Amino acid sequence: MNKLTITERAKSLARDFIDNEKQFQLGFLPTEQSNPITATLEEDFKRSTWAGVQCLQRGDRQMPITMRHVFSSPQFRALVDSMVETVTGPKGRIIFSGCGATGRLSILLESMWRDFFHRRAAELTPEELKLADRSASIMTGGDFALIRSVEFFEDYAEGGRRQAEALRVGEGDTFVAITEGGETSSVLGTLKYAAEHGARCFLVFNNPADLLRGFLDRCREAIDNPKVTVIDLYCGSMSVAGSTRMQATSSEQLLGSCALEAALCRVLPRFAKETAADYTLAFEKLLAGLESDAGRQMIADQIAFEKGVYEAGGRITYLADKCMLDLFTDTTERAPTFMIPPLRSSREKGFSQSWAFVKNPLHATEECWSEMMRRRPRCLEFTADDARSLGMPQSFIDHPPLIKYSDLVTYMIGNEPAPERIEGYPRAAAVVLNVPGADPSFAAAAKQMASAWPEQRDFTFAFPIDDSPLEIWKHLAVKLAFNCLSTGTMAAMGRIAGNWMSWVSMSNKKLIDRCIRLLVELGKVDYETAAQTIFAAQEWIAAQDWSKSEEPSPVQVALAALRRA
Repeated sequence: MNKLTITERAKSLARDFIDNEKQFQLGFLPTEQSNPITATLEEDFKRSTWAGVQCLQRGDRQMPITMRHVFSSPQFRALVDSMVETVTGPKGRIIFSGCGATGRLSILLESMWRDFFHRRAAELTPEELKLADRSASIMTGGDFALIRSVEFFEDYAEGGRRQAEALRVGEGDTFVAITEGGETSSVLGTLKYAAEHGARCFLVFNNPADLLRGFLDRCREAIDNPKVTVIDLYCGSMSVAGSTRMQATSSEQLLGSCALEAALCRVLPRFAKETAADYTLAFEKLLAGLESDAGRQMIADQIAFEKGVYEAGGRITYLADKCMLDLFTDTTERAPTFMIPPLRSSREKGFSQSWAFVKNPLHATEECWSEMMRRRPRCLEFTADDARSLGMPQSFIDHPPLIKYSDLVTYMIGNEPAPERIEGYPRAAAVVLNVPGADPSFAAAAKQMASAWPEQRDFTFAFPIDDSPLEIWKHLAVKLAFNCLSTGTMAAMGRIAGNWMSWVSMSNKKLIDRCIRLLVELGKVDYETAAQTIFAAQEWIAAQDWSKSEEPSPVQVALAALRRA
C-alpha cells in the first residue's frame, strides 16, 4: 500500500459518526480505557511468556475487592430472594439476557442450572426434576451467536424487545440483564420489555452507574427505572483495553452463578453443605491456583505451543465434553476480538478454517448441541423484512444473516471426522481439555479421536479445583485460564500494542469507536483525524483482493498510514 487516501466518502462517514453516534462514543467508560496495571503487557510478553501471563493476571485481582462488597449487599440478597420466589412459585423462570460475551454467559448460566438436574437426577424427586425448566436465556441474535458473532444486532433495542416477547417474559419471572459496559442497546431493550410486562428485573454491569447515567440516555432510562434493581460490579479497567470478555464478564459469571447456586441451595437445602461458605474466599482460592507456579506454567506452556502452531499456519482443535460451552465462548470471541477467521460451518468450503475449534468425541453434532445446552438451541428465523423493520443497513436487508437452527447444526462440533481441520496444514493439533468430573468414557473417546491428528496434547489443570452443586469453580477455572491463554497467544504473536488490541474489526458502532480511540492514543492524532483515517482504511481494504492472504485490521492499515505521515 502506498499513501492512504482520505476520500470524501471517508470524511463524510467520519463526520456522520462523530455527529450522530454520540451514544456509541464510549471512551469515558473505564471498561473501554487502558488499565495502568497492565500497561507493560506488550513488553512483558516480549521478555517471556511467563512474565506476560503474570501481567495479564493482575487484572483478575481487581475482582475480589468488588465482589466481597457485592455479595454482602442488599441487591445481591434481593436477587437471590427473587430467584427463590420464582422457582418456588407456580410459574416463572430465572431468565438471563446478554449480548456477545454476556449472551454466551447467559446461555452458560441457564445450562449450569439445567445440568445440575441432569447430573444429580438420581438424588431428586420427579417434582424436583421439573425445576430444570425454570431457567432460560436470551442471546442477542439467538443461540446461533454462541458459535458465530452476530455483532451488528447489539445496536438495536427493538431487536432485544422482540426476543423477550418471543420468550414470553412476564409476571413471575426473575429477569437478569447482563451488559459488560452497561450500555448495550439490545440487552437494555430486553430489560425494558421485561419491566413493562411484570418481571422482577435486575441490571448487572461493570462501570460506575453515575457515569453511565450522566452520558448515555438509554442507560439513564434503565438505571432510573423503579422496577429495576441495579447491581454495579465496577472493578476497574480490563487487562486489555476494551476486552470486556475478561474481568467484566468474569465478575458477572461469578455473580450470576453464585446467585443461582445460593437460590438452588435454599430451594433444595440438602445440597447447601456442598456450596462455599464464603464465595469471595472460594474465588480467591481459585485465583491463587491459577497464579501458582504450576498454574502459570500450565498456561505459559500452552501459549507457547499454540503460538508455534499458528505461526506455522496450523490449526488447533480442542476436544472436550465437560465445559465445552465455556470453550465455545472463548473460541467464538477470538474472531471479532483479534480479526482471525471465524468458526466455519460444513457449508463453507474453501474458506480458511478458524485457528481454533471445539469438538466433542462422545456425541454426533446435532445431539451435541442439545447435550451442551441441556435443551434444544433457540435460534432466530431472521428475514429481510426483520432487518428492514429494525432499520438495519441495506447489506443485512439484501443478505439476511443465516442464523437459523438449520444453520447452527452445520457447524460440526460432534464426533464426526474433521479432515478439514487436518489436511493441507503444516501443523494440526488436537488438544484434550481435562476437567474434573468428566464423563468416565470421555478419556478413551478423546484419545481415539485425537489419534487422527498429527499432534496430540493434553490441557489438564495443574492444581485442585473445588466442587459445588453448579460446578461454579470448574467453569470459572476454564474461563479465566482460556481468557489468559487466547489473549496471551495473540499478545505473544504481536497482535497487542501496549495493552490495546491492535487487530480489531469494525463490526458494530462500539467497535468503530474503539478503533478510532486506539488510533488517537497510538497514532497521536485527534478524534476526527483518526475517524477519517479508519474509514479510509476500511474503504481501501474493501477494494483489495484478500483471497490469497490474510485480511488486515483497519487499525493496522490506518496506524501504518499515520506513522508514515
